[in-house]
Amino acid sequence: MSISPSSTPYPIGTPGTPWAAAERAAWLARQPLQRVYAEEVVAPLKALAAGLPAQAELFQYGTLDYTRLGLASYPLWAVRSRAWRADHPVVLVTGGVHGYETSGVQGALLWLEHEFGRHAQGLNLLVLPCISPWGYETINRWNPDALDPNRQFKPASPAAESALAMACVAANCTRVDLHVDLHETTDTDNSEFGPAKAARDGVAFDWHAIPDGFYLVGDTERPAPDFQRALIEAVRPVTHIAEADEHGCLIGEPLQQAGVINYPKRALGLCGGMTAARLVTTTEVYPDSPTASPAQCNQAQAATVTAAIAYLQRV
Repeated sequence: MSISPSSTPYPIGTPGTPWAAAERAAWLARQPLQRVYAEEVVAPLKALAAGLPAQAELFQYGTLDYTRLGLASYPLWAVRSRAWRADHPVVLVTGGVHGYETSGVQGALLWLEHEFGRHAQGLNLLVLPCISPWGYETINRWNPDALDPNRQFKPASPAAESALAMACVAANCTRVDLHVDLHETTDTDNSEFGPAKAARDGVAFDWHAIPDGFYLVGDTERPAPDFQRALIEAVRPVTHIAEADEHGCLIGEPLQQAGVINYPKRALGLCGGMTAARLVTTTEVYPDSPTASPAQCNQAQAATVTAAIAYLQRV
């Protein structure tokens, strides 16, 4: 289903030469606003909090301020269990680390709407549904500084999106037992974001076919194969699971089991590596599949969170 690699150079920069400030500014100038965070994310969150006043606490955990670049500032919102108890397991759900991955955000909102209330009494829940609102508005993988927030979850992070999310989790959770990070893999990873990254870094583009279907990324240090398997089986009725390529890989990584690969999350600075949760997974939905609707993509994200909680509660 993926587009073929192209020999056409990326329109910004000189092949083989990393970008400097001028190239980053030229890239930023090409990023128009395409949707409205306040309408599509913040308004539903406020409606949710109003509808679940006894269970849900909506709070602002920071402000993403890009006025230095002539852009907007964005209030960052999270939802937590109002009745937070030290003896309850802690569940962290993150979405929109890559703002262009729509179902990561909308799937989190769907789960909040339909599932948060029934889980909030027995669990401590913390949900950050849209970590990168500028990326959401511009349908972008990077932030305005041409940094990928999902490589910046590390000390002294240069990405405000990552730093503020980590600070929020640290301020609210003395521990995390389960972390589900909601993502997508899209055809634009090959048509735009991969080539842009290669141009930015002055290297050749490392092309991989985009898997057609849902898959998960476990943690190399905490693989939890039974956990990952339970989530794959929960999603099967919602949307199809990605098959390995002819090399037994998904996006260049060896398949560990049906629909599952592993990454070293901490070493790569991934969102899924920011806590010591014993159960951690990253979803990868494929919204460009001809057999998966946007509603299915959102439902797959929500189904993963619900199945992850069910697994946590029985082990």
